[in-house]
Amino acid sequence: MLVAVTRSYRDSEMVVWFASGQSLLRWIRPVLTFGLPLVFLTGALSMVATPWAKLKSTEFIQRFEKREDLKKVSPGQFKESAASNRVFFVEGVTGESTVVQNVFVNTQEKGGNTVVVAKEGVIEKQPDGGQFLVLKNGRRYHGVPGQADFQSMEFERYSMRVAAKTPALGADLPVDTLSTPALFAAPNRYTMSEFLKRISAPVSCLILILLAIPLGFVNPRAGSAANLILALLIFFTYGNLEKMAEASIKQGKMAFATASWPLHFIAAMCVLLLFAWRVNPNHRYHPLVLWGAFKRGRAARQGAPA
Repeated sequence: MLVAVTRSYRDSEMVVWFASGQSLLRWIRPVLTFGLPLVFLTGALSMVATPWAKLKSTEFIQRFEKREDLKKVSPGQFKESAASNRVFFVEGVTGESTVVQNVFVNTQEKGGNTVVVAKEGVIEKQPDGGQFLVLKNGRRYHGVPGQADFQSMEFERYSMRVAAKTPALGADLPVDTLSTPALFAAPNRYTMSEFLKRISAPVSCLILILLAIPLGFVNPRAGSAANLILALLIFFTYGNLEKMAEASIKQGKMAFATASWPLHFIAAMCVLLLFAWRVNPNHRYHPLVLWGAFKRGRAARQGAPA
């Protein structure tokens, strides 16, 4: 939006606009016609779509982490258990995904290292929620080869616990995955900080769109990079101040009612002041007045008529 307004000044279209008796305020309607759909889209993404996407991503991660250790194993690849004390290797999978062939399990324990190899392995669930890996027709090695306590045994059936009862899926969801109504259902400093983050996106979008109208002024004879650089500084400063307000709520330093509105109110007042400054070209601090005074002063110093 700033680039479009700046281009109108550089191409002298604004001169024709003002010469036709039109005010800078008449730019608000076409700008909002273009910008309001973007504001609504930003609000929909911030309030609905982004929390839903983060929720689904977190659920997929939790669902994978809560799978049995053998279900995470891909044939021909070594896989570490969730407890980080076992390494599994299977050569192939047959039938159901819980049945594997040619299993290798290396377990690190306080009493030493245990290696188990078997022709077949299957996961059996217990009524209490525990899960056991049942190996069939294999051999178990425990200890260090060559030591007196080294053990070797063959078995037809060998069971080892591979997973305990896990909590329900979604029991500990991050705050940013909660829906907007859920944030109000459990008001605290974390949920209110997240709500401020979501509501600030469309509000700041609207304010910055309107700010582009008075900020787009540029002298046709001068470059247009200055207002673009200023716009970037305003954008990043605005965003950092929003994050500071969110952090103050999350840390309990400020209440939501205190931290939510001052920044946007000040930004809106700055927009109104800039409009008042640009609309009144005869103001002593208006850029055109300052530019004319500068030219007259330079001409006076050179001894030429202003």
